[in-house]
Amino acid sequence: MKEPPRVLIVEARYYDALADALLEGAREALLLAGVQVDVVTVPGALEIPPAIAMADDAARLPTAPRYDGYVALGVVIRGETYHFEVVSDQSAAGIMQLGLKGLAIGNGVLTVETEDQAWARARADEKDKGGDAARACIALIDTKRRLRMGLASQGLGDGSK
Repeated sequence: MKEPPRVLIVEARYYDALADALLEGAREALLLAGVQVDVVTVPGALEIPPAIAMADDAARLPTAPRYDGYVALGVVIRGETYHFEVVSDQSAAGIMQLGLKGLAIGNGVLTVETEDQAWARARADEKDKGGDAARACIALIDTKRRLRMGLASQGLGDGSK
């Protein structure tokens, strides 16, 4: 019997209450899918990509867990300075670079204008972006597994009709 996937949620706690809402949605979606879940907390969105890279690197050690995927959760709210652009752009770029290396990452880092927009996206009973990021991670894990098993055997075909 194949083990269920193991996913690490990396959550930025800069906005604690919003982080709780995102985490609730992500954790619920992962547990509903039968995924093993671990959570690590970082201070802010810029620390998410390095934490994912550290976890992936640590998986080479015999004592560290190996993760099939990652869920990045955080909130960046526009302020009065250019810092918003730096944080939102660089955290997204870091997550994308890791994804292009082959890591299955669901990106649930909200980049919004106002706290009200963040709440509407974070709440599990509204837009549930934490749950969406978890479901994206699961989909990428599945895609990665199917591709490793061979396209034709999974019904993906060669793209021709």
